[in-house]
Amino acid sequence: MESEAVVLQLSALAQVARLAIFRRLVVAGPAGRCPSDLQAELELTPSVLSFHLKELKTAGLLRVRQEGRHLYYSADFAAMNALLAFLTDNCCAEGRDPSCCEPAPCATS
Repeated sequence: MESEAVVLQLSALAQVARLAIFRRLVVAGPAGRCPSDLQAELELTPSVLSFHLKELKTAGLLRVRQEGRHLYYSADFAAMNALLAFLTDNCCAEGRDPSCCEPAPCATS
């Protein structure tokens, strides 16, 4: 992965509303969400939501599909995983214990 693409993706996620949008789309899975649902949940105006969705799409973190008159946005899981792989690529370099690179277990309620 190119460093320029990584910086673009991290920059897109380095904003509170965009991070919240992306996290909700990760939870939604490949089916994605329509903007009106996101707008209601996040209490964003349509123009603000549109701006943030465009920024995330430009960074390569979202996919968009059209069904009839509706658009559905979803997280691009391949791009997300490539970003995570880039960030952790040298995790256990220099003889460190590989257990430091293992993901933390998910908290359960």
